[in-house]
Amino acid sequence: MSFTLSAATLPDAPLSALRVRSVNVGVARPLMAGGRRVLSGIGKQAVAGPVAVGRLGLAGDEQADLSVHGGLDKAVYAYPAEHAAFWQARRQEHGVSLFDEVLLPGFWGENLTLEGLLESQIWVGDELHFPACVLRVTAPREPCFKFNAVMGYTQAARDMVLAGCCGFYLAVSQPGTIAAGQRFTLMPGRRALDLPQAFAARRIKHLR
Repeated sequence: MSFTLSAATLPDAPLSALRVRSVNVGVARPLMAGGRRVLSGIGKQAVAGPVAVGRLGLAGDEQADLSVHGGLDKAVYAYPAEHAAFWQARRQEHGVSLFDEVLLPGFWGENLTLEGLLESQIWVGDELHFPACVLRVTAPREPCFKFNAVMGYTQAARDMVLAGCCGFYLAVSQPGTIAAGQRFTLMPGRRALDLPQAFAARRIKHLR
């Protein structure tokens, strides 16, 4: 099985149409994953109005495992809204969902649900300039067993790796606020390593 979702299925959007669809936060709470009860901050819900953005992330947001999400380099997790249709289809194929229900923002554990910006358009070190804060791309997201639990089937993390629809982590270069509906711009960094290359380097361990 092989997916090439970001590169082949979805065309790159014009970078003039970048928008924050949703800002999502959540507290760490118990989650049944892989047959055991673990603490996780993957459950996020959309919030209205401006949200404060500090060096360690969004106000009101928590992370349970700082080796995976959190800290200065992974303060904020962003995910392209364009991938929702892919996941709706995969969940139906696995019998998780009988209907074509809408997957709400925050479903993938993301803090920012973004429109118009795919992984194939991003390089590590690029900056996202919002009206009142600046965030810097640091790394692709690597899925784990908790992602499988949320998606409802055991091959979800593998599907994310094969499709390359990983989303990306952001460091906070300039604290401030952020809100749903805001436009933003992508400012190129040094561009030595693009996000698909960074993710490809980590694929093998996830596909074993």
